[in-house]
Amino acid sequence: ELLVVLAALGLLLALAAPRYVEHVDRSREAVLKHNLKAVREAIDRYHADRGRHPGSLQELVGARYLREVPVDPITDRADTWVLVGPQGSAAAGAMMDLKSGARGNARDGTAYATW
Repeated sequence: ELLVVLAALGLLLALAAPRYVEHVDRSREAVLKHNLKAVREAIDRYHADRGRHPGSLQELVGARYLREVPVDPITDRADTWVLVGPQGSAAAGAMMDLKSGARGNARDGTAYATW
């Protein structure tokens, strides 16, 4: 009897586990899109208010346009964001946009770094 119960439990886990992983991936992608949108809106508000782009994410936090630097849900870190400036990199001191620093592709086939 115990063998039958274990076999049934294994079958249920084999069916449920892939769906669980898919939902976790889908939710991480949704959070990434939300974080990108929120930070981009904060950059735009900062630029509209001050007439210049912020130099870093910490500057947005210090000016209270963001409560904290958001975490990239794909990398689970807040320091992997790629800052994009006027000429393609934020080395000049102005951040116009940001991208995810995560490697790999989303479920739709696009690279996270292009979002």
